[in-house]
Amino acid sequence: MKKTTLDYWVGFFVVLGAIALLFLALKVGNMSVFSFSRTYPLELTFNNIGGLKPRAPVKSAGVTVGRVARIQLDNKSYRANVRLYIDQRYQFPRDSSARILTAGLLGEQYIGITPGGDEQMLPSGGTITMTQSAIVLENLISQFLYSKAAEAGGSKPATDTSASNKSRP
Repeated sequence: MKKTTLDYWVGFFVVLGAIALLFLALKVGNMSVFSFSRTYPLELTFNNIGGLKPRAPVKSAGVTVGRVARIQLDNKSYRANVRLYIDQRYQFPRDSSARILTAGLLGEQYIGITPGGDEQMLPSGGTITMTQSAIVLENLISQFLYSKAAEAGGSKPATDTSASNKSRP
């Protein structure tokens, strides 16, 4: 009888440990769906979202104020529509701007909101119209390489050293 009680306690702590590991994995992977704070939606439109993914953080002044909820392509304008859910306690002026930033050189991408100076706040379901697309690292590298190749190809005229050597006695 005593052995079965011990078995139940061991089983209970194993299940409790598995639940704790699952909760920790969801928190670390930003996949937690358990949010008890009230939120409101905002809409944004970008030309290029780079590697932005749903559930990416939305930050203002380095503080996480919300999450990316949905990313869709507009079939008419061929631009990316992004829906955010912002924590209700954070209100932003109507003339706020948003841009896609990268945490570190090759880190995750997130949306940064810069508050404006308008007296009126964005309503629930409002749209931030001033957006700046993601900077794609591959495009920057290719632009740099092409500009260096153009400088090298167009800056120095080619000289023929064999002709100048023949004229010398």
